[in-house]
Amino acid sequence: MLNERFLKQIDFITEIDKLKNIFRQNVIIEGRRSENDAEHSWHMAVMAILLSEYAPEKIDVLKVIKILLIHDLVEIDAGDTFCYDEKGYLDKAEREQKCADRLFNILPKDQAEEFLNLWREFEEVETPEAKFSACLDRLQPSILNYNTEGHTWQKPGVNKEKVLKRNMIAEEAVPTFWEYITEVIIKDSVAKGYLKE
Repeated sequence: MLNERFLKQIDFITEIDKLKNIFRQNVIIEGRRSENDAEHSWHMAVMAILLSEYAPEKIDVLKVIKILLIHDLVEIDAGDTFCYDEKGYLDKAEREQKCADRLFNILPKDQAEEFLNLWREFEEVETPEAKFSACLDRLQPSILNYNTEGHTWQKPGVNKEKVLKRNMIAEEAVPTFWEYITEVIIKDSVAKGYLKE
């Protein structure tokens, strides 16, 4: 007979399949359809493996991958809040906390605590792993925008200043990312008209 722990894990696995239906503002490079949260998380997990050597301090890459795969699961209930939507950010933390409480508690207690702690760690952006994860969470959409003629940067109110502010965490946390974002992506995007000055 199957044990309760296993069945809870299967219930959670089934529930998080919903992440594939949470669509982001960004579009994928090839085909230009909306990217979903699951694709976004997978893309960053691969980026973490490839780019971990640029972290200025030692990081636990497996922990970074866990954070990246977990950090947007709360959007199953809360939805994806566009990073330049000031009004949407007013209740974002509350919506996401409510989902975290519901979703992670599907799991067995020890795993529920681990996932909740990893999600909180990402949100607090204090540890080297959380900072690196947050920088990847800025770099990945920047790469997509650059390769889709600034798809989300064409939305009303988005300009160079806002994009710089959004990516500012990388300046100290991962200087290589900051240099690439500012000196290649942003500079070239402004020159090509993908991003308003």
